Amino acid sequence: MQLNEKDIQTIVDSVLKNVEAAIENRQPASHSPQPVKMKQLSPQSVSYRQTSSSNQDGVFENVDDAIEAASLAQKEWHQDYKLEDRNSIIEAIRKAVLEKVDYFAKATLEETKLGNYNDKVAKLSLTVEKTPGTEILQTETFTGDDGLTFVEQTPFGVIGAVTPVTNPVDTIVNNGIGMIAAGNSVVFNVHPSAKRISTEMVQLLNQTIVKAGGPANLITMVKEPTIESVQEIANNKHVKLLVGTGGPGMVKSLLKSGKKAVGAGAGNPPVIVDETADLKQAAKDIMEGASFDNNLLCIAEKEVFVLDQVADDLIFELLAEGAYMLDHRQVEQAMQLTLKENKEGVPGGCSYMARDYLVSKNWVGKDASLILENIGVQNVQTKLLLCEVDANHPYVQLEQLMPILPIVRVQSIDEAIEKAVDAEHGNRHTAVMHSNHIGNVTRFARAIGTTIFVNNGSSLSGVGFRGEGFTTMTIAGPTGEGVTSARTYTRQRRTVIASGGFNIKG
Repeated sequence: MQLNEKDIQTIVDSVLKNVEAAIENRQPASHSPQPVKMKQLSPQSVSYRQTSSSNQDGVFENVDDAIEAASLAQKEWHQDYKLEDRNSIIEAIRKAVLEKVDYFAKATLEETKLGNYNDKVAKLSLTVEKTPGTEILQTETFTGDDGLTFVEQTPFGVIGAVTPVTNPVDTIVNNGIGMIAAGNSVVFNVHPSAKRISTEMVQLLNQTIVKAGGPANLITMVKEPTIESVQEIANNKHVKLLVGTGGPGMVKSLLKSGKKAVGAGAGNPPVIVDETADLKQAAKDIMEGASFDNNLLCIAEKEVFVLDQVADDLIFELLAEGAYMLDHRQVEQAMQLTLKENKEGVPGGCSYMARDYLVSKNWVGKDASLILENIGVQNVQTKLLLCEVDANHPYVQLEQLMPILPIVRVQSIDEAIEKAVDAEHGNRHTAVMHSNHIGNVTRFARAIGTTIFVNNGSSLSGVGFRGEGFTTMTIAGPTGEGVTSARTYTRQRRTVIASGGFNIKG
């Protein structure tokens, strides 16, 4: 039997009423403690404690102070605030960030020099509007002759979270809303290359929470983030859960901490286009996803495998959408510009050719037109560069995070699936297929095993951008949590009113 929230509240009220009546009817000894009724709180009436640690709206000089303050705030948040208080404070956060979306988009671009303004506005707006709050937390109930059981989602406590340079403020907002919705507090170790704008976002969130009646320091960060500060957060006994959004090295370090970790690692999403696809729509979707914010998102289309019989038509449609095709000489020039020699011999991909190269950080997230200018092509405005290469090319095997999209011709769907799976490198992140053949779609989805699989749409629809479902900036493929939300940041607890307990069915 499934109960709704109203039924659960009625049951709990009845049980508590019976308990209080039993206490009132007995004669306690003079030294026995008397029951204390909890104060009912609201965002307007709640007071909050200021910690003794010196800080500026959640930004602390050292890790220990940031964690101590977050720990005090979390205890108050969990014990003294109701769900309606969480909801009203989260709504205040949404409103405050939406009012400053333009500013944060410009300031993020100015500091990081990655991506583009319009897409940053769209990305942050999506994050604010479609990150779920407490509504995604659900209580499961079981009732029968042997009593009543509740399974509830409860907070971990203090969470340590690491954010990337590619989506700095978006990740803070997304993680922040989800984590406090679940009853936690969070200590952020932001990316050093985005620390100024990340600091401003953390301060805005703190100011908004306090103004709305919440506790100070529910969201904190260390002022000067480093690799060492990540380890300090991971090793602190008050931090109960670790969440990392970024590169594979960072995720691996969190997993070695001995604590539960939610890790969002690298991706290299392949796209397959078969002969049954709507090529015009496929081109439009690929253009949108691969060029969005200069391909900074890990879910974005990174390489295309297209059946040879429709390859020319797909390329024609992509060019009609505004893409620019590089010739062989320009591909070589672009490689010299955007890739660098892998002198240490560390594998950059699975193929022999990819082992010779690494992506140059200087060109991550840069405009396609700027890349063209630097290889001698002037006065061309485009958001996406195309190149025809084979499957072993570095642009296929490396996760570039640049608006350069390699296209690989294949002779069969079997070849397409095999090469797409190889290029994805087992990251289990995202894959896209444009096809109206349900058998082909099913085969690819099973073979690739990614967290997000999109059929006949842009990769962006996988996180709710012109698609259904909620959004996230932390896609936990390596650790299996998938598209994260407030539910990810909870631990299950079971409460049992056993034999002879409350039961209204009989």
